[in-house]
Amino acid sequence: MSDGKSRLLGGARLAETIGSWRTALRIARREATRARGRTALVLAMIILPVLALSFVAVSMDMAQLTPSEQLERRLGSADAELRVVGRSPIEQNADGSNWISVGTDYPLAVPGTREHVASLLPEGSRLLSVRRWVPFNAWQGDRIRDDIMATVVDLTDPLGHGLARIHRGRAPATADEIAVNPAARRSLGVDLGDRIDGGDSTRSWTVVGVVELPEQLTPMVILHPVGAPTEPNPDEVYLVDLPGPLTADALRRLNDNGVVVAARTPTPPGALLQQLDPPVDRLTMEEVGTGVLIGGLGLLEVVLLVGPAFAVGVRRRRRDLALVAVAGGDAAHLRRVVLADGVVLGGVGAATGITLGVAAAFAGRPLIEQFIFQQRLGGYRVWPTALVVIALVAVLAGVLAALAPAWTAARQDVVAGLSGRRTPPAHRRRWLTLGIALAAGGTVVAAIGAVVTSQSVILAGLVLGELGLVFATPTLVGLLARLGRFLPLAPRIAVRDASRNRASAAPAISAVMAAVAGSVALGLFLASDDVRTDQQRRALLPEHTVLVTAGDDPASEDRLTLDELSGPARTVLGTDTIAPLLTAGCPPDFHTCTITAIMPPERACPWQPYEPLSEADQLRARADPRCQQVDDGVPDPYLRVAVDDGTTLRLLTGVAPAEVAAATATLRSGGAVVTDARFLHDNQLDLLVEHGDETRQPDTTTVSGHALHTGLGEQWLLLSPAAADRLGLEIRQIGWALDAHQPPDREQQDDFAAALRPLHPAGIGVEWNRDYDDTQPLLLLLAGVSAVVTVGAAGIATGLAAAEGRTDLSTLAAVGAGPGVRRLLSLCQAGLIAVLGSTLGIVAGLASAVIVLVFTNQRYADRWPIEPPYPLVMPWLTLGVLVAVPLVAMVGAALFTRSRLPVERRLD
Repeated sequence: MSDGKSRLLGGARLAETIGSWRTALRIARREATRARGRTALVLAMIILPVLALSFVAVSMDMAQLTPSEQLERRLGSADAELRVVGRSPIEQNADGSNWISVGTDYPLAVPGTREHVASLLPEGSRLLSVRRWVPFNAWQGDRIRDDIMATVVDLTDPLGHGLARIHRGRAPATADEIAVNPAARRSLGVDLGDRIDGGDSTRSWTVVGVVELPEQLTPMVILHPVGAPTEPNPDEVYLVDLPGPLTADALRRLNDNGVVVAARTPTPPGALLQQLDPPVDRLTMEEVGTGVLIGGLGLLEVVLLVGPAFAVGVRRRRRDLALVAVAGGDAAHLRRVVLADGVVLGGVGAATGITLGVAAAFAGRPLIEQFIFQQRLGGYRVWPTALVVIALVAVLAGVLAALAPAWTAARQDVVAGLSGRRTPPAHRRRWLTLGIALAAGGTVVAAIGAVVTSQSVILAGLVLGELGLVFATPTLVGLLARLGRFLPLAPRIAVRDASRNRASAAPAISAVMAAVAGSVALGLFLASDDVRTDQQRRALLPEHTVLVTAGDDPASEDRLTLDELSGPARTVLGTDTIAPLLTAGCPPDFHTCTITAIMPPERACPWQPYEPLSEADQLRARADPRCQQVDDGVPDPYLRVAVDDGTTLRLLTGVAPAEVAAATATLRSGGAVVTDARFLHDNQLDLLVEHGDETRQPDTTTVSGHALHTGLGEQWLLLSPAAADRLGLEIRQIGWALDAHQPPDREQQDDFAAALRPLHPAGIGVEWNRDYDDTQPLLLLLAGVSAVVTVGAAGIATGLAAAEGRTDLSTLAAVGAGPGVRRLLSLCQAGLIAVLGSTLGIVAGLASAVIVLVFTNQRYADRWPIEPPYPLVMPWLTLGVLVAVPLVAMVGAALFTRSRLPVERRLD
């Protein structure tokens, strides 16, 4: 009897709960239609991230080609694709996407000849060679383009049909014809019938077609095999047309000769292969944890932005909620009524955002292909699992945003709610205590993450610290309200309203703080990393020096003369100093030997840089005086060699005149100069010549030496002509060294190369090393994101406060307040949120970044090789933008607020 009664009571509770939720959802739907402005605001903030995530998920799913799509794209109209990966036998999986070597002597990449592959195929087979990612240089106007790749294939062959799509014209059929894809046509500014000159000025092609390969939408050209470079290409594959189906014997023969087969037909049974799993890019736990934490930060930001709207909605409905309590509703019913708002709006936002995201992904597919993935996507499809997860997260965001207002609604005074009076929130110190504890715990976790080099642990610590500040923000707002008595009327009202309405003001302040803290922390790290990278990356040449080389063949007699060079050098670069650039080699083949200096064993660091060392050995290496070259680490024993009598020395090293004079004296006395003093002993240098012939012993000699400290990344060995003769070396000129009037920029370099182009048939190269990454755009982007969140949060909270404070504004109008008071009040309300949120965010961001950098530097302090620490560099650009943003938010709030104060009849 008792069991039956329990079942009846359980069923009654379930039915009551279901009915309660059904009623709450109906109330939420009605409230959403009544408060359309607030509903639109909440939906917009939920729909936007859902739309973005859905767009990314659908685009990623279409970008992941299925095995059949990959095979169709690779094969075109062929039966199979053959790739030579070695000379020893292999075993492959069914589709040729993975293989292993079963031989003992296995080179990683051995280009196979067409004849070798053809001999392994059945009689009557046809082959078509395809070479992808072939370097291609061409002149565009006055500069050389070396950022375009070429594909070498005969698209006129029947096997080439299906590999490419011809937009206009036709495929190249001769050596002097070329096709470009649409991106290359736009980048090079060419069209059908135009000529493209090669970078070496020895060949040119006529554009005969605009052709697109689906796997590469970046600028690319298609060359016919007879007009392409003949250098071996490890990426070369062969498309084959078989006279019949691929047999087990044919597959076994190909695998035994190191050929991987990707066939259109299924792999025949009985073939010599193992079912190897294809290579899958599996996410590590570190990547998963980082992704979850970043997603959690985004969810927290949405919750904080949406929360004030729900809080204001609860206060506007406090009479309705009080009536629910009078009618018999308990605290659970009141919570469900408010939580139902989050469920309804989260569900509607999820459905709308996913629909718009899928539509945007399908409609924007051409732009995604061109500018994001740079290849054609697969079939039109969605990612159902990801979309379901996104929808659940959107509903969760709505519920979490309504959670705090729901608890507030369940604790409200029923009598005060019926009379329309607002009860001030009770001050609970436990939230401040919890916030401080979380902030301290987050600091410790972030420090541990920096020590153990775990990105996810560092991010977890920052999330905990941010949550701590979120929990402490209401208390900070309450403490700030105590200063209101010392402020003028408008700011005093703004501070009082923020304190009374902490449920809406605190989340807005926290949202601003979270965005600003992340932007400042990342900005400081990027600025510090940029300076550290500059310390590690050193120029190869003095900034005023330009080296001009005339071709790759030092034996060529057809080279640029001084008379030809001096005019363009003076006109474009403003230089009057030109010196010949000489080098040394071993006769008769100039490239078959290596010339270097011998470092005394007692000066060489015994530990190699980046080899596995124990902690004790790393400490010994750091303490060893021979290993203290932070900039160089362990020196490269092979130096860049030049022959000079002092004429070119200043241009190559950039040292002071006194050092130039001392080094020149050494060279003219038959000695040699190095730019690393560790090679020098007793003012002498031991020189070594290693020949390509292993049967021949190296040549050595000792000459007088001099060491220079240049601070450059290039280490030079400057031989005098006499020293080169003692080593039996041949001296040849390979170019010229110029002293430019000022460091040439990219435009000057292009103008100089264009001026030299008609003077010499060989390619002209200008060497420079001033290509630094610019982090300013990324810093501006971070500041822009924070600015948008700051202005948005301030605007939302100000608008909600104005909507809720209509009775206070009516009172001000009744006692004679002027029209400007409302604008001033809105300005103060927006300023309180923006200024307090930005201040907390800047302090939190700087503190978290400093903690991470300090502990990261501490981790590097005991590591080998020695690396420079991260300096503390303030991201002044980001900080400047963030300091100005609150002013923008305040001015915007004042301008967009109506100055006419309403006069309303009070209902109570």
